[in-house]
Amino acid sequence: MTDVSLSDLAAAAQAGPADGGTNEFVLLGLPDLHGQVRGKALRPAAFEAAVRDGAVMTDLLLALDTTDTPITDYEDFGIRSGAGDLIVRPDPSTLREITWRPGWRVCMATPECWSDGLPCELSSREVLRNALDRMAELGYDTRSAFEYEVRLRDANDEPLSFGISYSVGEISSFHAFITRLGPALEGLGVELAAVHTEAGPGLLELNIAARDGIRAADDAVYVKLAVKEVASSMGLTASFLAKTVPGQEGSSGHVHLSCWRDGQNVFASDDAVFDGAVAGVLDHLPAASLMLNPTINSYKRLVPGWFAPVNVSWGVENRSCSVRVIRGDDRDRWRIECRRPGADANPYLALAALVTSAADGIRRGAKPPEPIVGDASARDDLPPLPGSLESALAAFEADPELRGALGESFCAYYAVSRAWELKAWREAVSDWERERYGRAV
Repeated sequence: MTDVSLSDLAAAAQAGPADGGTNEFVLLGLPDLHGQVRGKALRPAAFEAAVRDGAVMTDLLLALDTTDTPITDYEDFGIRSGAGDLIVRPDPSTLREITWRPGWRVCMATPECWSDGLPCELSSREVLRNALDRMAELGYDTRSAFEYEVRLRDANDEPLSFGISYSVGEISSFHAFITRLGPALEGLGVELAAVHTEAGPGLLELNIAARDGIRAADDAVYVKLAVKEVASSMGLTASFLAKTVPGQEGSSGHVHLSCWRDGQNVFASDDAVFDGAVAGVLDHLPAASLMLNPTINSYKRLVPGWFAPVNVSWGVENRSCSVRVIRGDDRDRWRIECRRPGADANPYLALAALVTSAADGIRRGAKPPEPIVGDASARDDLPPLPGSLESALAAFEADPELRGALGESFCAYYAVSRAWELKAWREAVSDWERERYGRAV
């Protein structure tokens, strides 16, 4: 089967095999730099061979934008080099059941090497693994959790709710969807800790249970896959677009993070580690924004007044800050929440940027400034964060420490993809431009 998206492959499975044989496949999924999962469906025997020997895909999968257009600014792989072979290696620990497609399973894979045998360093999942390894070198494991705000619309393109936050009444509008989503996530090994409505029509927040290491990002990817697939099967549309409608709340993808040693939450027992982590995240937040807010649309969400942070700030239980410190009675739950990421971020890269930043601060023994009390977005004395993809790219290029820790090869690769997005935006003409200037000039 040709390399296509997992969603397309799963949809094709619904009808079953043409020859009437056993409908068993494993979707071998390769997370790309956008957070999309691409891959191919393998029969069980072929999957077993892939675990043993690797599987062949095309390196074009590393050089496509979100519209499936080849990024022609890459010279050594992708369309300009002939879209050669790429050897990918499944991670059997991620093998999960797709309950809404009986007989089908899914497994994450990593690009291992190019056709000439040289190692491939362009895997967002491996960037996160390396970041976790660097934190482990300091003596700490990480525990993380993602929370996503997703917009759901019905077959008539109408939102499922009116948009009242934490509404006990409006949650019933999502009952059928949540009822179907629960078993799908269970099959994928994902625990959905809580759901609630948000202040936007059709907006539902999903809180994923905290997990150690790379598992947290794997779960986030599986949640996005399941949400879209289950919604589609019900005639609904699910969107993780950061900003859908002007004047309405956007869709965030907040990340919660804590550090652990010997089964103990170090954020609750070692002020130096906690201070270093907060300071490191704040120091690198401008550059990290390129990974936390990766699209043109991302920055439409980041405006004052919508609980979307616009400056370098932290505070205790302060949701107007970029970094919210959470400290309750249960010390095992003490953590930091970075509120900068949108739901459109690649979870592997978002977590990698935050873990890398925190590790740098811990290593340096850095100290954060005084916490913010009150509305951080109303403060004009705080360092601003990038307000556009272009300014985020400039900040990324101006932070050699973050890039070096994440890996220069990958960062150069990623920066090219963001510059490609900027070029595509500059060449586009929007309805807003036509309406605003079409008759006036």
